[in-house]
Amino acid sequence: MRHQLRPLFDRIVIKELEPDRMRQSGLLVPPGTHEPPPQHGIVLAVGPGLDWWAQAGVAMPVSAGDHVVFPASAGAWVEVDEERLLVCRVGELLGVLEPLESPDARGADTATSG
Repeated sequence: MRHQLRPLFDRIVIKELEPDRMRQSGLLVPPGTHEPPPQHGIVLAVGPGLDWWAQAGVAMPVSAGDHVVFPASAGAWVEVDEERLLVCRVGELLGVLEPLESPDARGADTATSG
């Protein structure tokens, strides 16, 4: 039987992506000697938030499918159906990676709207 981990309160479940130490230029970036680098992952599940959040108009800032960055020290690692997952509080995240619009796409939009 397969299981799905449902996070409670302000916690999220993240599947870590393999660290990409190879830059586009082909240079291999060695791991840091003092502090582990931030890690990347995909949000699999999001808790409902805290009780008072709805009264204050606060919603969870991430949703399933978001690509997030978190410190190596974040949360707790658990194994579910032989898959290693991170469960952490949303406040531990460093940020959400979002694709940038290419300059060509922006230029095409302004050219057709004007």
